[in-house]
Amino acid sequence: MHLDVQDLRNFYYRSTLGRAAQKSLRTRMLGLWPEAKGQTVVGFGFAAPLLRPYLSDARRVMTLMPGPQGVMPWPAGMPNTSVLTEETLWPIETGHVDKLVLLHGLETSERPSDLLEECWRVLGPGGKALFIVPNRAGLWARRDRTPFGYGRPYSPGQLDAQLRKHQFLPERQVGALYQIPSQQRIWMKSSGLFERIGRHVPTIFAGGAFMVEATKLVYPPKGRTQRNRKRISVLDGLTEPAVSSART
Repeated sequence: MHLDVQDLRNFYYRSTLGRAAQKSLRTRMLGLWPEAKGQTVVGFGFAAPLLRPYLSDARRVMTLMPGPQGVMPWPAGMPNTSVLTEETLWPIETGHVDKLVLLHGLETSERPSDLLEECWRVLGPGGKALFIVPNRAGLWARRDRTPFGYGRPYSPGQLDAQLRKHQFLPERQVGALYQIPSQQRIWMKSSGLFERIGRHVPTIFAGGAFMVEATKLVYPPKGRTQRNRKRISVLDGLTEPAVSSART
């Protein structure tokens, strides 16, 4: 179930807790990917709050937003980069993306396997994807007042296994959102302290969300290969009866 784009925008841009979450996620992302000079950067789901640092140096930045969620223009005051798209049929040529960020995309998808195949398709050789998902064991997944309380939360092991199944090689994992998911003043004042402490905690004890950086492997996803083989076998089978009937 996808969240509504208006609710996502209100959370990340108009609430104190949402702006703090945006800062936490962006800081962790920039720790992994400090720059994207001359590269094509794509976000899917609602990744726009994280991509602004790449606008100045990247060759191109595109924010894809799935139809059931809706779309909003972004970034404010600059040429629009947002595109409303089918969840598993993106308007991007195969192999043209250098960096791909998914936020509120995978856990809310009704077709996660097909979505991962589309991620694999658009990435170029050696391209990297950053999957950001709610932590199944974290407090944020238990609070439906934030976007991380919706969809299918993951454990690090579950996401790792799903990515490997679709020919991604997980390389690094980091946690984020260590602060308490509450807008009460006492917790908001302590958010910076919680975040600093959390960065030194092993990923297995990740906070409300965690990120997995994965590299595209060079052979196609298993699901897509099997479908192609089925199509070929059916076509081969149709040619033989046509010849035998002509002889009779």
